[in-house]
Amino acid sequence: MFCLTTINLKLVRFQKIIIQGNFKMTKKILTSLLFVGSIAAAQTLVTVNGTPITDQEVEMTLMQATQGRFDQLPADKQELFKQQVLQQLVGKELAYGDAKKSGILNSKEFKTEFEKVKQRIQKDLAVQMWQKKMLDKIAVSDKELKDYYKDNKEEFVQQESVHARHILVKTKEEAQKIIAQLKSLSGMPLKEKFIELAKKDSIGPSASRGGDLGFFAKGQMVPAFDKKVFSMKVGSITTEPVKTQFGYHVIYLEDKKEAATRSFDEVKGFIEQRLKMEKFKEVMNKKMEELHKKAVIK
Repeated sequence: MFCLTTINLKLVRFQKIIIQGNFKMTKKILTSLLFVGSIAAAQTLVTVNGTPITDQEVEMTLMQATQGRFDQLPADKQELFKQQVLQQLVGKELAYGDAKKSGILNSKEFKTEFEKVKQRIQKDLAVQMWQKKMLDKIAVSDKELKDYYKDNKEEFVQQESVHARHILVKTKEEAQKIIAQLKSLSGMPLKEKFIELAKKDSIGPSASRGGDLGFFAKGQMVPAFDKKVFSMKVGSITTEPVKTQFGYHVIYLEDKKEAATRSFDEVKGFIEQRLKMEKFKEVMNKKMEELHKKAVIK
């Protein structure tokens, strides 16, 4: 379990990448490099007194807080953490605005500390962009991609997954009342009514999206929820409330995907990034050896 109370919400800092011969930080490096290259694509989630907070800021904070393992969290936890981080970033922006009004940015102490931070960021950002420049030069042939896919097909077996919505309430009685409003419906009217009630009655973080949890595989939800949702038929709801530590759930199963091997076209991009990173490690090892030989290290 990752705890968001440990997230550092001081000035946004680029995570320092320590270049070592074994490159155990491959995933973290790739995350940082992709972030550097995708800033322009950031989308605004909310604005605070005119200042935008983007999805990129939220995602980068989450990756840092979970040490690059955010994608491994259950879908419901991901959504909860995203909402928590967004609220924390809003709070930080409000505090920063008040700090500016109080004159802190003009104080001698702030300017001294800010200069130190600038020097650290300059070094970290320069290293990241230097790495990205070398990464961008690395090419992977179509034959290499296809050979990897052929030799490692077991990596691309997609587990059975479902697309579900849920309405979370505090009591069993509340859940039963919601089920009573839905049980006579089917097809699109059922889905539309479910979305309406989710937005109105659910206390879960997905309420604003009509209770949408997206697709998730077995084991990503808490046991009671997981067991029930994977036993349901597409287009149906639970006829009895499902109790978990969060409260009582009414579930709607929107879609289901059977286990299958993903096609080459689906995973081509993933394979390309993996092979590029393997080549990148070799290039960086060689480059660091050269720099060590030329450097004066005492």
